[in-house]
Amino acid sequence: MREPLFFKPVFKERIWGGEQLTSFDYEIPSSQTGECWAFAAHPHGQSIVKNGPFKGLTLGELWDNHQELFGNVGGDRFPLLTKILDANDDLSVQVHPNDEFAHKHENGELGKTECWYIIDCEEGAEIIFGHHAQTRQEFVEMIEERKWDKLLRRVPIKPGEFYFVPSGTIHAIGKGTLILETQQNSDTTYRVYDYDRRDNDGNLRELHIEKSNEVTTIPSHQPDIKPVKATVDDLKITTFIEGEYFTVHKWALNGHASLKQTKPFQLVSVLCGEGTLEVNNQHVSFKKGDHFMLPFDFGTFTLVGEAEFIASHL
Repeated sequence: MREPLFFKPVFKERIWGGEQLTSFDYEIPSSQTGECWAFAAHPHGQSIVKNGPFKGLTLGELWDNHQELFGNVGGDRFPLLTKILDANDDLSVQVHPNDEFAHKHENGELGKTECWYIIDCEEGAEIIFGHHAQTRQEFVEMIEERKWDKLLRRVPIKPGEFYFVPSGTIHAIGKGTLILETQQNSDTTYRVYDYDRRDNDGNLRELHIEKSNEVTTIPSHQPDIKPVKATVDDLKITTFIEGEYFTVHKWALNGHASLKQTKPFQLVSVLCGEGTLEVNNQHVSFKKGDHFMLPFDFGTFTLVGEAEFIASHL
């Protein structure tokens, strides 16, 4: 198929959400909109094809019924989930399970390894990334004694940075941060600490201390990420990670570039700018906030314009 498939996102309201997603020209449901699920094929949310012969189908329906679009890679579910998150307030301190634990304890759900590209953030913004406990006993004691400042590792951030967050990593996105997240297709999160916040009904939000203790990597491990840079015509490509679950690139376009789609499929999110994708004598426009998939056997295409993208694939 030689036509990019554009997707309509799903929006999620969150206690920590805000209104920054309107900067992508999205119509959001409220002033507490925390998540844009751009490429989603999960029971909790499905993005929908906006154009072409598959218009109106969900990503999950495409995966189940049109495996030829994905290189016939197989599998019982679409493997990835791409989000844009607006952290208008601190997210809970949390940890995700691996595949084995999630499959056993979360009704066959996938584990959740993810990564973050910092689109924008306030001056002085931070994330929580890892912890300082050296043993599981020390980890448990620090939680029981609420020694959060001693336990949690805080990291200052700035726009353009990338963080790889394997399952088992204690983490939290800090207030004033806008990120694009690429992750396994999972919605399983174990909260360790939530600042004693209450939900809209006045109840303390549920914590998952026992499961968190079981899945957290101790001592904390900091992944060694070494981005690789390349240039194709007027396109600068930064490959942040090539991993077991996903490969993630940043494309920075200033002019034109001819590329060839060689992956089973490729997911592309436009972070800023605009331009056209030229393929098969057609000119398809794209702009900030668009999300499109390049199917298998898409072939050679040309990007023209000034824009930045995050692209991901298996």
